[in-house]
Amino acid sequence: MFGYVLRRLLGAIPTLFFVVTASFFLMRVAPGGPFDRERALEAKVLENINKVFHLDKPLWEQYLRYLGNLLRGDLGPSFIYRDFSVQELLGSGLPISIQLGGTALLVALLFGSLLGCIAALRQNSWIDYGVIAVATFGITVPNFVVAPLLSLIFGVWLSMLPAGGWDNGSPANMVLPVLTLALPQIAIVARLIRGSMIEALRSDHVRTARAYGLPSRMIVVVHALRAACLPVVSYLGPAAAALLTGSVVVETIFGLPGIGRYFVQGALNRDYTLVMGTVIIIAVFVVVFNLIVDLLYAVLDPRVRYD
Repeated sequence: MFGYVLRRLLGAIPTLFFVVTASFFLMRVAPGGPFDRERALEAKVLENINKVFHLDKPLWEQYLRYLGNLLRGDLGPSFIYRDFSVQELLGSGLPISIQLGGTALLVALLFGSLLGCIAALRQNSWIDYGVIAVATFGITVPNFVVAPLLSLIFGVWLSMLPAGGWDNGSPANMVLPVLTLALPQIAIVARLIRGSMIEALRSDHVRTARAYGLPSRMIVVVHALRAACLPVVSYLGPAAAALLTGSVVVETIFGLPGIGRYFVQGALNRDYTLVMGTVIIIAVFVVVFNLIVDLLYAVLDPRVRYD
């Protein structure tokens, strides 16, 4: 197992290198620059600023300098937030994004699994059709549509919850962003659990358990649900990535100080180092999440072995 984990981590290095390289050059070829203003700066001032941030160097030299700093763990200074480094900005925003995404993932797994199991146990009933209809609707509606609607209904019309803001991580401020992120994942998990649960209930080992007279609750929870969870476990990696990327929009709409908002502001202001740092953090999380999913898959399915 240790050898497998080591190989996966070493294999992630080329992937991260490609992400860093592609992001670096795509940011540089995009129109505009970090110091472009409606009222242009004086030529001498702009020359001095570019010299301070080494933007006067050839592109290949900027790239090698950035790689060297990255190997030392230095993500560089922010071009827009002058008093902060990229590490400081991401260090303050990352815990908020993790809290938001982790809570949304737990909510999605809990309610999605519950709805999927109910639909599978009531197959071809109105409950089953209702779950499928709601899940299909939840998958098709994007979070940048759901977020303003929830904010308008619960924050403005009903005044039940804050329409935005952070307020030092108050639970009330977390409800609408978490719900916005979780709704599509609840729908996907419900559909996955429903399909795999129906297949598991028809499998030979479940039929054998019924023939031995085991209680229905034990058959569903111990035997069928464990097998039905495997597709969901496989989906956890993409789900975690979707929550991280989806939080970019959600944090911006609700005004949360997570890495998503910094990413949007950095992209709009051409803050090269801030955008690069955010992309690297997201790429690392995706690699780690996929590795964890593979290890969980081996725990749930004894037939899977990683040598």
